Parts: sequence; structure tokens; C-alpha cells
Amino acid sequence: MRLLCAALLALTTSVAGAQTVALQGTLGSKALLIVDGSAPKSLGAGETHQGVKVLSVTGDQAVVEIAGKRVALRVGDAPASVGGAPVQGGKRIVLAAGTGGHFVTAGQINGKSVQFMVDTGATAVAMTVSEAQRLGIDYRKGTIGQAGTANGVVQIWTVKLASVRIGDVEIYDVDAAVVPASMPYVLLGNSFLGRFQMRRDNDTMVLERRY
Repeated sequence: MRLLCAALLALTTSVAGAQTVALQGTLGSKALLIVDGSAPKSLGAGETHQGVKVLSVTGDQAVVEIAGKRVALRVGDAPASVGGAPVQGGKRIVLAAGTGGHFVTAGQINGKSVQFMVDTGATAVAMTVSEAQRLGIDYRKGTIGQAGTANGVVQIWTVKLASVRIGDVEIYDVDAAVVPASMPYVLLGNSFLGRFQMRRDNDTMVLERRY
């Protein structure tokens, strides 16, 4: 499955007098930037969008110039804010579809980094046993249940995640399922997505926090 070469992420919250910029991902030598909540824009070194100039792109990082200041951005970090107070309490997430139409984003579970893939057909956030172990989740203390898969019915464990974070949008007490299967991503299911009003416009998905 081919997807964007870097995890896709952006969220923005406007602050009076400030400009917010987030690195959503990288495509070769180009950076995918979200500026003040706009649709993702692909920019190479030397190119400018809404007053933000890209200086360099390396791996999952980009250096930009905002209001005369050099700012280093990394995929998965909260947006940089220049010209006003720091961004607080984000409520909006903007994602761009990768090859195949999948929405992939970097994020955190209980403060540890993970790679999510949006799955509107999943009841809850879902992860593998090995991922749960990496995150330090004692899944065996969870509620045991069963789920149907392509390989038949398997045992699963239902647990409660203390927090799920994308950028500076953080949701607490999120239900999750731990499954004995192989998956390249943690599935971002409806126990998280249900907290948002979801809107899709072609290859862009916008999540507006409900509460």
C-alpha cells in the first residue's frame, strides 16, 4: 500500500494576531504546509505561500521563514505560532489523502508517538498486541471479547486510553481494541472520530471538535 512518504498531519487553531503554520508531511523535496487552516499546500525551497517561505526540506523536517523569523517544523509537532500567543486547545484537524485515498497522520497515544490511519468503519481505535506492548498498555487487564476478521473470529481486549493526541488536539478516555493481528498502522476509529464533526472535500478531511 503506497501512501504519502511522510505521516500526514495538520491541525490549526486561529489566535488573534497570530499566524499558525504546521508541517503536514513531505513529498520528496517539497513540504506540505497548512497555513492558518488553509488546504495543504505543496511548496519547495524558495517558494512562498500566504507569507510563509520554505527555506529547506530534509526528511520529515522543514525550515520556513515566517514574519522574518526562521522556524523549524517537524511532522507530528503542534503548529508554530508567530505574531501572537501560543496555540492552545486545538479544535480542528485537517488531513490530506495519500495515494489510494487513505488518510494517515502522526499522533500520540498516552504521550507516545504512533502512526494512525483513519478508518470510519472501525468502532474504536484499534491496534496490534505488539503496538500495545510498545506503548506500555497492559491490555490483558482489559475486557475480553471477540471480533470477526478476514481470518475468522479472534479474541480481542477492550481497553481505555488515557489520551489520544493529534497535534494539539487531545481527546481523553478513548475506547480502544487490541487485536492479535498484523497492521501497519493504528486504526483511528469512531471512539475518536465520533468526538468530531467530519467533513470531506475531495482529498481533504476536516475534523471539527464537537466537545
